[in-house]
This record gives sequence, structure tokens and C-alpha cells, in this order.
Amino acid sequence: MKMDRILPFARNLLEKAVKPGDIVIDATLGNGHDTVFLAGLVGDSGKVYGFDVQEEAIAASKDRIQQHGLSERVELFHEGHENLSRLIPTNHHGKVTGAIFNLGYLPGSDKSIVTRPITTISAIEQLLEMMTSEGIIVLVIYHGHVEGAIERDSLLHYCQQLDQKMAHVLQYQFINQQNNPPFIVAIEKR
Repeated sequence: MKMDRILPFARNLLEKAVKPGDIVIDATLGNGHDTVFLAGLVGDSGKVYGFDVQEEAIAASKDRIQQHGLSERVELFHEGHENLSRLIPTNHHGKVTGAIFNLGYLPGSDKSIVTRPITTISAIEQLLEMMTSEGIIVLVIYHGHVEGAIERDSLLHYCQQLDQKMAHVLQYQFINQQNNPPFIVAIEKR
């Protein structure tokens, strides 16, 4: 297949936006895969801030980061992403170049703990204030469950309303696959 699948496409977008020394956000740590990827992009002089409400995600991410020797580049918060502007040092506001959200629930864990549109939209609004021009927010939307479908609809409505003078918004999705495959909404700040 020559077209990028969803997760490689997400990483492709982040590789275009993030350079060594940059400040980036993993808004939903999960098992730490994106955190490690971002830490590789920012290099020794950059910083990754990661957020998750589940202790299980914090522990898994911390282990993965340590296994890769990247602890100095990453700071984890056992907090929801709606708190990011309060927790990220103010000297990094205006300098964020990339952020990723994997929305839904933590694979292999309690499926009743899910991301919610109100907190996700709050985090996006904060990020748009904290990002540099041409910074990119990548939303990987898993919508194959009831709460995921609600969040999908809210996020699509919100993103379609963003002023085109403030941001470019892209939707990347395979439309002929079964079982509600995830898709991407990417927001590039102008």
C-alpha cells in the first residue's frame, strides 16, 4: 500500500513540524509510544510534556521512556490534558511546535475511562494559544465505541468552525473500511 496508514501519517505530520530543541506535547500518554517518538524528534535540547489521567498509563510511559534512555527530555503529568497551560512552564508558552492526542481509551485497560470532548476541546484551545506559527496538533480519533462517536462528532463540529485565518484543518481517513477505523484531524496554526 502506498498511502500512509493512520499512525504513520500522524508521525509524518509531526516530523514536518518538530525539530531538535522544540517543545512538544503528548496529550494522551497511553503506553508511551508517541512520547518516545516525540522525544526522539526534539533531541537532547528539546522537551516533551506528557499527560494522562490513568496511573497505569503514567507507569507504562515512564518505563518505556527509561528503556530508551530519554527521561531527561520528558516530563510526565498525572493530570488531564485540559490542564496543560497551567502545568507547562510559561517560558514554553508560544514555543510549542507539535502535539498529539490518541483519543478514546487506553488499550487493554478500563474501557469506561475515556477522553471527553469538553476536555479535549479545552486542551486544543489552550494549545492554539501556546503554539508557534505552523505548529501542528494531531488528533487520532478512535470512534468505534459510544463515547468515541460522541467525541468524534463534537470535535468535527468544533474543528469545522475554526477560523481559516487562524488554522488549517485537515481530515485524513479511509472511508471504505469496516469497524469504524480511526482517522486523523490535524490542525496547523497559521
